[in-house]
Amino acid sequence: MTVSKKKKVKKILLIFLVIVAVFLLFTFVRHRIMLKNEEDLVRPVGQMVDVDGHKMCVYTEGEGDKTLVFMSGSGTIAPILDFKSIYPKLTDKYRIAVIERFGYGYSEHVDKPRDVASILADTRTALAGAGLEAPYVLCPHSFSGIEALYWAQTYPDEVEAIIGLDMAVPEYYNYTPDGTFAVPYYRLLHCLLDLGIGRYLPDSTFLPSGDFLTEEERKTWIALGNRNYANIDTAREANMAKDNAAVVASGDKPEAPMLMFVATGKGDKWMEVSYRFAENMPNIKTIELDCDHYVFHYEADKMTEEIGLFLDDL
Repeated sequence: MTVSKKKKVKKILLIFLVIVAVFLLFTFVRHRIMLKNEEDLVRPVGQMVDVDGHKMCVYTEGEGDKTLVFMSGSGTIAPILDFKSIYPKLTDKYRIAVIERFGYGYSEHVDKPRDVASILADTRTALAGAGLEAPYVLCPHSFSGIEALYWAQTYPDEVEAIIGLDMAVPEYYNYTPDGTFAVPYYRLLHCLLDLGIGRYLPDSTFLPSGDFLTEEERKTWIALGNRNYANIDTAREANMAKDNAAVVASGDKPEAPMLMFVATGKGDKWMEVSYRFAENMPNIKTIELDCDHYVFHYEADKMTEEIGLFLDDL
């Protein structure tokens, strides 16, 4: 390559880098302006409870002699809004509580250990701080099934029953990759969002399936997604998932009554291990739902009916 051609290539490369730098600067500044403008959208709708010097959000609604605690799956952006497809159908008969772990929804990011014992300690402290007393009916979705099972193993008197909303069971994590790269991968994603890249993504990237949210709630979800998605707390959860499942697998299956909704859309392996977990367990009833993993977005009416029948028999 001649000297003149080399200079031309360097000039083109320099121009390209300048354009990229200007674009990223514009994106970063635009993102910061939008974060400021969205502050009213992301004001907590639940109670902010002190947990070890940080704030966790707990939302409660309804009255009744049973308290149903909804526990979100891994990475769910806004659990209080996510479960809105089902809990309004239950509040005429039960008190419901939605717990948002650190890094989720309106709760703070804290970069704390995410072993299952630490997660459960935070949850119990937050519920007590919100004025809720055990025993609880735990309603875990996906990853939270591990926490719910550990809760029933460790504090059985606090768990009246478990209603699994296509919940995870320990064996499933035998078939998933370890979490070695979870933290750097999530950090990269969150860094891109912090630059404002998420502002160019379609709304469907963040929003849940279904039409159960109002337009204002959809805006709130997207705003929380641009703040929260792939943050360090969800990264550390993913990093510890296999270890946490192994802790639960080393203990006995809980004796608490269990109703397990199992989705066909999660995949054959997920269904297989769910049914194997319930096999020969007289305290566990399974109900198969022909839908995707977020079962309460699709089958809330049927689930509400089955939950009522299940709880009436306790």
